[in-house]
Amino acid sequence: MRFDGNSSRAVNYEPNSFGGPTQDRSYIERPHAISGTVARHDHRTDTDYHTQPGNLFRLMPADAKQRLIGNIVSSLGNGVPQRIQELQIQHFYKADPAYGTGVATGLGLSIESIVAKAKQASAAD
Repeated sequence: MRFDGNSSRAVNYEPNSFGGPTQDRSYIERPHAISGTVARHDHRTDTDYHTQPGNLFRLMPADAKQRLIGNIVSSLGNGVPQRIQELQIQHFYKADPAYGTGVATGLGLSIESIVAKAKQASAAD
């Protein structure tokens, strides 16, 4: 049990938007040759982060979808900067438009403007 405050509300994950901790590459293990080569898998090489959660969302019954959206809205609406809310909504929308729209509506944000911002950002890249 910790009695030191456990870093309070400080960010403890990576990547983050608040200057929190980053991976220390000095601890990465070098590959070891066996009957092939083993190394840590770089999960950041994947590009599809939205199909599987979208499929799961679409499998849920309507009441479960509403509970999920309600839980997310109550968490994201609790002092989270609007910029972070919009970034998350973009992910939910990519998984399933109804998912992103539900969260945006619950937070009182315009899904149309969030989607437009995402399109502008991807066009600039």
